[in-house]
Amino acid sequence: MPVSSDFTSIYSKEYEINFTQCLPSGSLKYTELCNLLQLTAAEHAEIGGISFTDMQEFDQAWVLSRMRVEISALPKWKDTVTVKTWINSLENSRSVRALEMYVNGEKMVGCETFWAVFNTQKRRPELLNLAHDHFELYPDVRATEEGFSKIDINPEKEEVFSKTVILSDLDIVNHVNNVKYLEWCMDLVDENIILKQKVKSFEMNFMKELSLRDKVMIHENVSDDCIVFSITKEDKNCYALQMNLK
Repeated sequence: MPVSSDFTSIYSKEYEINFTQCLPSGSLKYTELCNLLQLTAAEHAEIGGISFTDMQEFDQAWVLSRMRVEISALPKWKDTVTVKTWINSLENSRSVRALEMYVNGEKMVGCETFWAVFNTQKRRPELLNLAHDHFELYPDVRATEEGFSKIDINPEKEEVFSKTVILSDLDIVNHVNNVKYLEWCMDLVDENIILKQKVKSFEMNFMKELSLRDKVMIHENVSDDCIVFSITKEDKNCYALQMNLK
């Protein structure tokens, strides 16, 4: 699709939080928070002419490699949230995108994401085949206090759950959707940590894709102020989540 006449390099989108997106406490689920961030990034890419549909002409797609989310508070049921996004860097096969979420003008969430261009036929990274010079970049306008990082996976981790990938775990790129990894791990966290909003930030690293019927093991390592989950397939790390607690 051509670049939309409405295209701007900084993009905002409003959403009303509905009850299906909420925890029993009435607050937005962490997984739904990530969904809203991803949807906003996707819409910005679409009006900018670098969407999934555009990229599929070259068998390409954006896939998430790293993500950091910092949270002061979670939006609640019936809140109208504004998600704002812009691009920090975009070159060759990589892009860093910033996102923020506001309620009534107050910033609730800051997020930094690292994306890679992925060939969906060859199943490997490659250079972006679409023009993108019309995107103004904002390398110094950060959405988070800290940037994303490589998560340290302790070898003393404990095996806590095993799973086989099923159809509902997959997305349009035909691999496990990034939010599904988060959901699997969040389901293993003490509910009081979730319901009482004790998570001040979390980071995710995506290392290897998972496909239908893959058998995986979820591991956990817990300290006073941090929980680290990792997901392995055949003893190789595929994903890591670090939850930093208040």
